[in-house]
Amino acid sequence: MDFFQIILWPFKWVMSWILGAFHTVLELVGMDPNSGFTWTLSIILLVVLVRTLLIPLFVKQVKSQRAMQALQPDIKKLQAKYKGKTDQLSRQAMAMEQQTLFKEHGTSPFAACLPMLVQMPFFFALFQILTGAGAAAERGEGEAALTADQIRSFGDAIFLGAPMQATFLGSLGENLNVSVIMVSVVMIILMSGSQFYMQKMLMSKNMSEAAMTGPFAQSQKFMLYILPLVFGIGGINFPIGVLIYWTATNFWAVAQQMWIIRNNPTPGSLAEQELNERRAVKGLPPVGKAAQEAAAKAEIEAAKPQQTGQRQQPKRKTKKRR
Repeated sequence: MDFFQIILWPFKWVMSWILGAFHTVLELVGMDPNSGFTWTLSIILLVVLVRTLLIPLFVKQVKSQRAMQALQPDIKKLQAKYKGKTDQLSRQAMAMEQQTLFKEHGTSPFAACLPMLVQMPFFFALFQILTGAGAAAERGEGEAALTADQIRSFGDAIFLGAPMQATFLGSLGENLNVSVIMVSVVMIILMSGSQFYMQKMLMSKNMSEAAMTGPFAQSQKFMLYILPLVFGIGGINFPIGVLIYWTATNFWAVAQQMWIIRNNPTPGSLAEQELNERRAVKGLPPVGKAAQEAAAKAEIEAAKPQQTGQRQQPKRKTKKRR
């Protein structure tokens, strides 16, 4: 067992135990244990549990993204300050000032990627479990916390005509399986498309005007195209079970982000304008940046001298007697 396997072993045990527990519960309620639908539902329930546990990290991610957006004017000033200075001391000074800004606002460029980074060990663990299920079934053994019977059941499970452990690449050539290819292609499109839509929705609706330019915007544009490409290329070697897991994960993330953008948008974003328009129709006061501007305007009006409603009559000058 290599170092990578040693690190993943606890994650494999946890993921396989939860997956097996959900499968057992579904079997107890009367579902066919060898059905691909039963295993698919077990994987979806696994997604729901993992994503629910990650909600605190998602909240932290949202706060970090908003802090990064709020920092963009200061970042631009810092870039203008060191513009044209390419010596090492200037670069170090600029980096130190950036780190100070990040520390003051309690964020960093990597905080936005935290939920995905936390998910990766669990994803790799599930990938190894599902890819190793076939070999384990041939040996008549279990895999991590899954029993030999569960592994055999998973190996026999069929989802829309495709074995749960089959892959797109493995179904080409002599082992051509049209059902696996079709299911894989549809799942890869759904997986990559939902990732693209999620990032596009974030950029078009939930970024402030100040954050639409600069390094933060560039990093978001990079993620817009790179992440779907990574999922698309990697998906051709994912087992059907892994494709189901990651597609369900992305659909959950899209729904979660839509709720956040609609009900708690970034200050100064298009989504906040739309929220205030809906609140205005209902007769509710504005929130976010619009509420701050309204409060500042009210303070200015309150500071103005009060004018009385009566018109002051000019005083008549009395003529001096000769």
